[in-house]
Amino acid sequence: MEETENKSIKSASEEISSEFKTLINAKDLDSLKQLQNLILGRLQDSNAVLSHFNEYSEHCYAEVSADFSRNTRLLKSMKSDLDYIFLKLRNMKAKIISTYPDALPDNTTIQALDQRPDLEMPQ
Repeated sequence: MEETENKSIKSASEEISSEFKTLINAKDLDSLKQLQNLILGRLQDSNAVLSHFNEYSEHCYAEVSADFSRNTRLLKSMKSDLDYIFLKLRNMKAKIISTYPDALPDNTTIQALDQRPDLEMPQ
């Protein structure tokens, strides 16, 4: 019984596959294969270009990363130096104002003395 069942299943699957073959045109399948191969080739080319670009970018980053870190340290050092200088200047200004109150002009006097044109505003 099992043998006849296997034969019937086999014949049914052959019949179904032959019916499917009649539904699909062989030329259409060949054109789909060609298109898929064309797309595969383009994707492989794109992948190669991107891999090359990644290697190039990695090389460039390796060259400039030392400069970036050195310049970052330099900028941080300059900022701390400037912060210290401006702190000293504020302290000196406070001492001068406490000793000589009329030595430095206040904000209203500064605005009256400053007659330079404002270059930011169009005329």
